[in-house]
Amino acid sequence: MNLVQFELDMTGYIIVGAGVFLWLIGFYFEAVGDQQLKNFKKDPANKGKILSTGLWKYTRHPNYFGEALMWWSVWIVSMSSLSLTNLYGIIGPIFITYLLLYVSGVPLLEKKYKDNEAFQAYAKKTSIFFPLPPKK
Repeated sequence: MNLVQFELDMTGYIIVGAGVFLWLIGFYFEAVGDQQLKNFKKDPANKGKILSTGLWKYTRHPNYFGEALMWWSVWIVSMSSLSLTNLYGIIGPIFITYLLLYVSGVPLLEKKYKDNEAFQAYAKKTSIFFPLPPKK
C-alpha cells in the first residue's frame, strides 16, 4: 500500500491546530444547538414560543453556523500542506455556506416565522447567523 506522505513545517502545524480548534467550535454549536432545540420543543409549555436562551441567544441558527464552520475548518486543515491545488477545496465550504444562508437553511426557517411577533422581537436583537452578543 502506497500512502501519500508530506511533511508539515511549523506553519502547517499551526494551520492544522487552528482548523481543528475551529472544527470543535463548529461541532459544539451544531450539536449543542440541536440538543437545546430538541429539549425546548419537548416541553409542552414552550408550544408557540421561540427559543432565545443558550446558544440561541447569540445566533438564530447556531446549528447552521456550526455546520458551516465545520466545513470551513476542514478546508483550513487541508491548507496545512500549503499546496496551491488545495485552494480548489474552498468550493465545498463556499457552496455549503451559500446553501445554508440563501437557499435551504436560514431562509426557510426565517420565512416560516416571519409573521410570528415573538420571532420578530427575537430577530431584532439576535444575529441571524454569526454568533454575536444580543442587541439591547
